[in-house]
Amino acid sequence: MKELGETLRQLREGKGLLLRQVAADLDMDTALLSKIERGDRSPKKEQLLKAAALFGIPPRDLLIPWLSEKVSQLLEDEPFALEALDKCRNKLKQGNTK
Repeated sequence: MKELGETLRQLREGKGLLLRQVAADLDMDTALLSKIERGDRSPKKEQLLKAAALFGIPPRDLLIPWLSEKVSQLLEDEPFALEALDKCRNKLKQGNTK
């Protein structure tokens, strides 16, 4: 979750906003946002969508690293992770052509 957390921190600091200001806009407490920025916690999808709107960026800029981190965490200790990802990729491609 480091990449996503760092991105959120850079966006917040780039706008000159305090942690408590952004936390209030995202309907979470300051401690939770701090943990998200440090990579200790993962935000909910709805919170990311609000963050994208708040920072004026496309939602995909936050959703792609969020999804990537979720999948990586799930598979990090699995010996067949890459084969499983290949199979998943093929399934997703087939689903997108329907």
